[in-house]
Amino acid sequence: MSGSADDEPKSGPKGDLLEAELSERRDRLNRMLDDRQEAERVSAARSKGSSSGYGQAMKLSSEFIAGILVGGGIGWVLDQWLGTTPFGLIVFLLLGFGAGVLNVLRSAGYVAEPENKLHSDETEDGSD
Repeated sequence: MSGSADDEPKSGPKGDLLEAELSERRDRLNRMLDDRQEAERVSAARSKGSSSGYGQAMKLSSEFIAGILVGGGIGWVLDQWLGTTPFGLIVFLLLGFGAGVLNVLRSAGYVAEPENKLHSDETEDGSD
């Protein structure tokens, strides 16, 4: 009986072990995906529920303006201290502008926070 079910490669103790291992790996992957989806759902609900549109606009604009003011302030102080007027102000004003844009993008969710990005890189490598 060469065509019977007993001749299949997955029959026997070795085939059952292989199928059990694959089933366990699939279940583990499904749990990981469910956990990640739940975390994303909670994060989205928290960001949507925490502020209205007006509040979000005020938050984004204040973070942008704060970056520019802090950069300009540092540049002005360095210029006064080192006597390099207007070069420090110009350089740090541009750095403050860049920092303000980055803060706005992080707050809006277009750029991941450094801690979150680092954690997601670790889980992709498999070293959880």
